[in-house]
Amino acid sequence: MVHHSGSIQSFKQQKGMNISKSEITTEASLKPSRRSLPCLAHSYAHSKSLSQSASLFQSTESESQAPNSVTFLSAEKSEHVNSEQLKNDSTLKCSFADFSEFCLALGKDKDYMDESEHANYDRSRLLNDFVIKHKPESRTKLSKNDMNYIASSGLLFKDGKKRIDYILVYRKTNIQYDKRNTFEKNLRAEGLMLEKEPAVANPDIMFIKIHIPWDTLCKYAERLSIRVPFRKKCYYTDQKNKSMSRVQNYFKRIKKWMSQNPMVLDKSAFPELEESDCYTGPFSRARIHHFIINNKDTFFSNATRSRIVYHMLERTKYENGISKVGIRKLINNGSYIAAFPPHEGAYKSSLPIKTHGPQNNRHLLYERWARWGMWYKHQPLDLIRLYFGEKIGLYFAWLGWYTGMLIPAAVVGLCVFFYGLVTMNESQVSQEICKATEVFMCPLCDKNCSLQRLNDSCIYAKVTYLFDNGGTVFFAIFMAIWATVFLEFWKRRRSILTYAWDLIEWEEEEETVRPQFEAKYYRMEVINPITGKPEPHQPSSDKVTRLLVSVSGIFFMISLVITAVFAVVVYRLVVMEQFASFKWNFIKQHWQFATSGAAVCINFIIIMLLNLAYEKVAYLLTNLEYPRTESEWENSFALKMFLFQFVNLNSSIFYIAFFLGRFVGHPGKYNKLFERWRLEECHPSGCLIDLCLQMGVIMFLKQIWNNFMELGYPLIQNWWSRHKIKRGIQDASIPQWENDWNLQPMNIHGLMDEYLEMVLQFGFTTIFVAAFPLAPLLALLNNIIEIRLDAYKFVTQWRRPLPARATDIGIWLGILEGIGILAVITNAFVIAITSDYIPRFVYEYKYGPCANHVKQNENCLKGYVNNSLSFFNLSELGMGKSGYCRYRDYRGPPWSSKPYEFTLQYWHILAARLAFIIVFEHLVFGIKSFIAYLIPDIPKGLRERIRREKYLVQEMMYEAELEHLQQQRRKSGQPIHHEWP
Repeated sequence: MVHHSGSIQSFKQQKGMNISKSEITTEASLKPSRRSLPCLAHSYAHSKSLSQSASLFQSTESESQAPNSVTFLSAEKSEHVNSEQLKNDSTLKCSFADFSEFCLALGKDKDYMDESEHANYDRSRLLNDFVIKHKPESRTKLSKNDMNYIASSGLLFKDGKKRIDYILVYRKTNIQYDKRNTFEKNLRAEGLMLEKEPAVANPDIMFIKIHIPWDTLCKYAERLSIRVPFRKKCYYTDQKNKSMSRVQNYFKRIKKWMSQNPMVLDKSAFPELEESDCYTGPFSRARIHHFIINNKDTFFSNATRSRIVYHMLERTKYENGISKVGIRKLINNGSYIAAFPPHEGAYKSSLPIKTHGPQNNRHLLYERWARWGMWYKHQPLDLIRLYFGEKIGLYFAWLGWYTGMLIPAAVVGLCVFFYGLVTMNESQVSQEICKATEVFMCPLCDKNCSLQRLNDSCIYAKVTYLFDNGGTVFFAIFMAIWATVFLEFWKRRRSILTYAWDLIEWEEEEETVRPQFEAKYYRMEVINPITGKPEPHQPSSDKVTRLLVSVSGIFFMISLVITAVFAVVVYRLVVMEQFASFKWNFIKQHWQFATSGAAVCINFIIIMLLNLAYEKVAYLLTNLEYPRTESEWENSFALKMFLFQFVNLNSSIFYIAFFLGRFVGHPGKYNKLFERWRLEECHPSGCLIDLCLQMGVIMFLKQIWNNFMELGYPLIQNWWSRHKIKRGIQDASIPQWENDWNLQPMNIHGLMDEYLEMVLQFGFTTIFVAAFPLAPLLALLNNIIEIRLDAYKFVTQWRRPLPARATDIGIWLGILEGIGILAVITNAFVIAITSDYIPRFVYEYKYGPCANHVKQNENCLKGYVNNSLSFFNLSELGMGKSGYCRYRDYRGPPWSSKPYEFTLQYWHILAARLAFIIVFEHLVFGIKSFIAYLIPDIPKGLRERIRREKYLVQEMMYEAELEHLQQQRRKSGQPIHHEWP
């Protein structure tokens, strides 16, 4: 056992306790701060609470009814704490804003330390098991009448005592009676209580209400190592030096301003979230006297109760046989048609929330989060986590962080765009194109195309300049650095959230094996080196074989995507001749634009259709691999879906960016596909306009489609369900669980679709941002809508999902980092190859008027357009015309010694492009690595605090156990020792 610190020993002396010789050394205790005062009050709790709590579990072993409200009060009162200070300081909030408060988190890294050892309290009173809540009258209506509202909402059994923790639904006409009967008997044998009730609107539907009693709850909480609170945290602020004090004062001023910020939520409207203010440890029935149990009904949250019930449902057999187990298989074979935890009540109330308070957490989430009028407010992440679980809470935290970080990216992108807009008429290239009335471009197709004046491309040249100007390179570098900063600061943000939500050690200790994996490999067991217990094991040969089959399926689907892109390319080659001879003059004049626009729309339809097939294939391949845990299954499925959809979404963009117009040949000797269709050329103003069109249309249409499928489709379905019910019955007579049944279930893949949509958007925002600087702005506008849309969907349109736990966003973080690396490479190639930045650069310093000397007030790009166009003799085309036409390339003229061969300038430009790619990549990767090195994943202060709390938890558990043993010895009349007996 570790030694106790001297400060704790001094507290023992102050209280008159007997101290062993080894504990005589003392240290001067630090003066407690205002933030530690509430903890001082708790430290004087009466020691009888320990003996009361020791009998708590014994008294519940024989319970067969719902737990009653049990509250233990301290007999002693604190004498050294001002009651007004206790009222003001009894709650510590640990929430952080999505973006605008991350600077506060940095400022707080070293601004707080734990003071559990320094408070002036008796060592024998270290554990305060049952805490008197200060100012109970000031809490919201929700916390006052929690059980009363549950009863009024119909969330109890018919006896009005047992809380409904889970709902199963089946049809009476279903023939799988034996499986259901066996399954329900086994559930009762495991300790669950079941009650059946028919539906009001549909007599064929039967609901099974499930309640988990206290003793069963404790047994499985111990088995799953559920962490529960056992002592209040105490804090003090230690100001190191004057410079640190100035920094802290600066952050305090920022925080004071933040409290007046209209974006900040009114914290008084939210219930206290006690668990973030308590030390926690794995629940144990043998040590139940350690934990703070104000009320058995609320000791385990609704999310925890639902999670434990689901764990039991997934591991209960319904037939003989090792694989005949789990509620999911019963739903798949039709025995049940749904299983879900109930919502806490209606999300709307006829009484205003400002005067009457929230009716339940769902109502509070709707009023303060899901309403469209709250679009500018920060998200109540702690309440989201409490209601939906840590996994969904982390998703909304990440989405809010990403949206906030898009603000600087959108501002810089908009500045680059406006810079191009302001200087568009001053661009030398645009001016020369618009004035080239006597320059004729060679026909862009074989049959129906005619000579085109270069100044016909004036508008396209100006639009191209908006995206291809002097700020393009700067913005590409900025976005590469932005992506790194975004990810690195998200890691810090995640570490703060996982600490506040008590998820630091959850993953290693509590993740369980999937039932499907257990059923498949139950005969092949190995000893787990960590737990020392036998568990199913997948042989390496079987794993490799399944992975090879899965990888083969992935490559097959990717090849299918490439085939679809090739089909769109062929379509473009076929229809461009048709559009060039179209009857409508507008389309005939802008046939290239019409060809690209039609191809983009067709490509988008193909993308949406193929996505349906990808989802089923990815699901099949993932199940074929038999992942060991749920997180491994989700990561494997997410990676496949990302690969499929990323290739599906971006393959056509990669074609336009790097292949369109690169291998067409030259007039008189064009390359043709299948010796029939001439390859497509870029517009006279360049290929960048096609790339912008492709990205803009796909991004805009996809966001509209996703928003409709996420909200519009469920709204229509739920409206139809309510319409059918209202034909013969009133809503008021329908219980809560039946209203939940009429809502749409969360999709089978959980948050995968939500993450996938945002990650693909992140790819659009970063990978080709050099070609489309407005992408961050479009993403920002979409995400502002997306947050409230998802919130509205989760609160009002979907059944309550299972409150799952998670410590991070899973494999998506690695995917985002991979996208960040790919973005550097693609932007380097877009600037070097797709845009005209490098040709202009080479001309300006090698071939232009400023090559040898720089004259004042002389434009160094003068003559660039004429220099970038090559000559071709029209008589060689057989069109009966003479003279010369121009085309975009660096080839020798017909009168040169080597006509139509690449000139020296072409090779200079090619060398400059390769050099730019190498320099750009090394420079940006170097900056990214340096920034990642400078920003630690976990703030230093938080890391020290976590280590210190681990130590303090051991001390407190020791003290609590010692006190418990002393209480038992007093009862039995045995002598009392102050060390371990």
